[in-house]
Amino acid sequence: MALQLQRAGRDSFLILERANEVGGTWRDNVYPGCACDIPGMLYSFSFSTGKAWTRLFPQQPELLRYLKSVAGGSGLRAKIRFNSELQEARFDESRGTWTLRLADGARLACRSLVLAMGPLSKANVPQIPGAERFAGPAFHSSRWDYAVDLRGKQVAVVGTGASAIQFVPQIAPEAAAVTIFQRTPPWIIPRNDRPVESWRTLLRSRLRPYAWLVRKTIYWMLEIRAIGFVVNPKILERREADIRRFLEHSVADPELRAKLTPEYRAGCKRILLSDDYYAALQRPNVELVASPLAEIRERSVVAADGTERSADAIVYATGFNATGGLGPVRIYGRNGTEIGDVWRDGMSAYLGTSVAGFPNMFFIIGPNTGLGHNSMIFMMEAQYRYILGALDYLRASGARSIDVQSAVQSSFNAGVQRRLAGTVWASGCSSWYLDARGTNTSLWPGFTFAFERLTRTFDPRKYRLN
Repeated sequence: MALQLQRAGRDSFLILERANEVGGTWRDNVYPGCACDIPGMLYSFSFSTGKAWTRLFPQQPELLRYLKSVAGGSGLRAKIRFNSELQEARFDESRGTWTLRLADGARLACRSLVLAMGPLSKANVPQIPGAERFAGPAFHSSRWDYAVDLRGKQVAVVGTGASAIQFVPQIAPEAAAVTIFQRTPPWIIPRNDRPVESWRTLLRSRLRPYAWLVRKTIYWMLEIRAIGFVVNPKILERREADIRRFLEHSVADPELRAKLTPEYRAGCKRILLSDDYYAALQRPNVELVASPLAEIRERSVVAADGTERSADAIVYATGFNATGGLGPVRIYGRNGTEIGDVWRDGMSAYLGTSVAGFPNMFFIIGPNTGLGHNSMIFMMEAQYRYILGALDYLRASGARSIDVQSAVQSSFNAGVQRRLAGTVWASGCSSWYLDARGTNTSLWPGFTFAFERLTRTFDPRKYRLN
């Protein structure tokens, strides 16, 4: 977003970063085997495609280097205030400005506020009875503790989501035992990761049309999957047969295969990619318990089915709280209304970007902009353009503030929920896409090019000026 402001000749901006370095997800998630599940040539900015990716699916260190290079190469670091965590923002209607209060007590004022805090940033650590009694170390995968040496240890892994299937194959060869507690088996397809050949890297760097073609090809290969997700979920039945064959080919033991076979429609939960998870589960020191963790004792863990296993360390691979709003950050809009109160019955925003009653405020990856099939970078870049259009209109109008109309937001959100009702995500499973009321406030119910079309031009008729 800052780069787009810079390119548009807008230099009066500041980035508040609560950590001491850029990188977000790829700075914080440093667990063994951490990698992207979208090819690097698409999981990169359109203006800086990272033509020298060393692997088809870049790993965390390479992604972090990429983000650092983008920030450093553009001179943005001078515009970043590190170790600056936002605690509160209040809108002043008389002035049309936001007043920000930071964790260190500092106060700042700005005309416009862009919230790009990321929905997958608050670790979800389940409250399991007895956790306080555990004698060993316990940590979430997104806060991996490398001070804990897992070699020769009995490790309990809670969860079988996207992070677990990446780090379990990495820790299994060195741990004495790894016990994985699975609530629901995921659908897993092969990643087919591989190094990028040197000639491809050379072509990408020397021949821009080739790099563009590679990016477009990957985009459409992924985008076509949305047909099964949002148009006709029954199409996924044929895909399920292919995935089951992959499971049958990978796992010889019929009992273990049964534990790993999902009973819900593929795509209802996030489909995961791995080339080595199934192999790791078949190691003699690895056990899959097809039951959630129910109790933690001083030196052991107990599943809901009564299975008890010794444990020296616990790793929570339990994902993030993606639908719980912005807490602990508090945002006060018109009339002192806090956004948590507005979202008490579920998060919503117009185009995932503007929230009625919160003028001059915009979201990057707001409600219902997430994807289950393609690169989030595409959605974010669409929002960058839209927000720039809003800022340009605000400046040209001479008004103090711009605020999306409540009726516009309500109508848009009702349409989103109607479309979601016919998608695979509404086919009956429980997932992190759904909030406590069972409403999908996370995902975009359509094609990414449809979202890009909706956000291509800022429409002032949807907003009111003051």
